[in-house]
This record gives sequence, structure tokens and C-alpha cells, in this order.
Amino acid sequence: MDKNWTTIETLRQTRHDWLNKIQIIKGNLELNRIDRVKGIIDEIIIETQNEARLSSLNLPKFTEMLLTSNWNNGSFHCEYEIIDVFKGSVEMDELMYRWTNDYFTILDKSLDPSFENSLTVSLDKKGVSDMRCSFHMQGRFIDQSAVMEFLDCSLTVKQSIEIRACNEDELIFLMNINF
Repeated sequence: MDKNWTTIETLRQTRHDWLNKIQIIKGNLELNRIDRVKGIIDEIIIETQNEARLSSLNLPKFTEMLLTSNWNNGSFHCEYEIIDVFKGSVEMDELMYRWTNDYFTILDKSLDPSFENSLTVSLDKKGVSDMRCSFHMQGRFIDQSAVMEFLDCSLTVKQSIEIRACNEDELIFLMNINF
């Protein structure tokens, strides 16, 4: 999951993503599905607003990882939502980058890649110097116990996790981070 993207690779992948979106819009226009086209455009607007919020958090490594997470051909698709914009720090960036990168790695190994697996990450500000992340994984686990073991063993003293739902095809938890 940890790849250093060159400017050319980044532009190539971004262009590919935008061409896909334009082709979906064009196909729906040709089928005269105007309401669907409006919905796709609304989704693009929301996605772009989240990218802008994510980019303004002062968490460059974590931001780059989320922005490029779907380019790594993993076994899941990642979406994110930034609920509150807050001022990150180098320490927060390093912690979030390292932990989330490790979580993505264990997820990639623990999910059935032939299934449509989806992870949604939401970030918001909990207090003056606290952050909360919600991780909502929907998909088919090959080895959910490895993910649960990771969650039990990977936290620092600055992190705590509250499991909200855990079953064979869904895992939802909140991570509180105190700085």
C-alpha cells in the first residue's frame, strides 16, 4: 500500500479516474437518464469537497494514502468523509498514516478479493485536541480474526477503539485519538 507516486503516475491515474466518470455520465445521457446524471454529478461534487477538506487537514502522509488508496489494486474500495476540518500535526499525521496503512494491509490480506468490499472512513473533531475516526467495512472476510487481533494489539496509548458492529460481512468501529 505504500507507493511513492511520481507526478506523471499521479496525473495518469487522475486522468483515468476522470475519464471513467465522464464515460459514465455520457452513457447515462445517451440512455436519457437525466436524473442519474444529476446524481452522478452530485456524487462528484461531494467527493471533490471531501478531497478538499482532507487536503486541508495538515496530515500530508495520511491524506496522500487516502487519496491514492484505490489506485493500489487492493481487495477493497475506500471512500472517506471529512465531517469537521481541524488542524493536524506531524505527530498525528505519522500516527494515522502508520496505523491506517497497517490496517489497510491486514484488510487486504483478510478480505475475499473476488467480492465487492467497501471501506468508509469518516473523520471528525472530538474535542480541542482529539480526533475521531469511524471505519465501516462491508464485504466478505476470509479471516476476520486476523483483523480483530490487529485491532486488539495495534493501538498506542493515544488511541482507543469502540467496536460498534461485528459480524461475518461487516465491521464498524470508532477510533478516538487524543493529542
